[in-house]
Amino acid sequence: KIPPNFVSPEELEIPGHAFKDRYKTILPNPESRVCLRRAGKQDEDSYINANYITGHAGRPREYIATQGPMLNTVSDFWHMVWQEQAPLIVMITKLQERKEKCVHYWPEKEGTYGPFTIHVQGVSEHAEYVIRDLSMQLGKECHKVKHILFPSWPDQQTPESAKPLLHLVSKVEEILQAASSPGPIVVHCRIGCQQLRDKGEVDILGIVCRLRIDRGGMIQTSEQYQFLHHTLALYASQLPEVGGR
Repeated sequence: KIPPNFVSPEELEIPGHAFKDRYKTILPNPESRVCLRRAGKQDEDSYINANYITGHAGRPREYIATQGPMLNTVSDFWHMVWQEQAPLIVMITKLQERKEKCVHYWPEKEGTYGPFTIHVQGVSEHAEYVIRDLSMQLGKECHKVKHILFPSWPDQQTPESAKPLLHLVSKVEEILQAASSPGPIVVHCRIGCQQLRDKGEVDILGIVCRLRIDRGGMIQTSEQYQFLHHTLALYASQLPEVGGR
């Protein structure tokens, strides 16, 4: 059995953090949580419900896993994207599914979030996802980031097919190869397909354990764990054979 590694509120010791948590049971692990750097601010101003996630071959801080932004955390979210110089945001959730899962934290054309002005420079709609080219501005500085909305993953369930997810993974790889920023990808969910491409093999149990060390509660159901196996098997079947076999 894989321990869920949930965090208790007492472990955080940050006043007022509950007002910035979408779910009381999904809290960031203290050892890997993202701290917002703000000059002269208190501990509560550094808080965001997000964790750095270790990548393939132990690469530190390759991803950031976070909750869907709330109305009172949108500016914190964009502060994190700016601070970490994230080249890509991958949103694997709907805004609404029985109840609110995420607020609409990006503008239709242009919007101001805290000190940041965000411009939508382009929108590309695909069958399975939507890509937005965003430009963040703070004073005279600018940071470009892509936003992918992948809405077909049902809450606490699994998609009907793994193929759209694999198409998303391919698009993410394509975007990262062209990205100028080396920062982590900000995601609402993560899967280990990149490890299979790099090594030709993957330790699924090890991936889930590593995920839960960095952020408790990742891969919440047995159905999601089975879907992870299925997705990786499908991904492996599409890879070139090693050694001509």
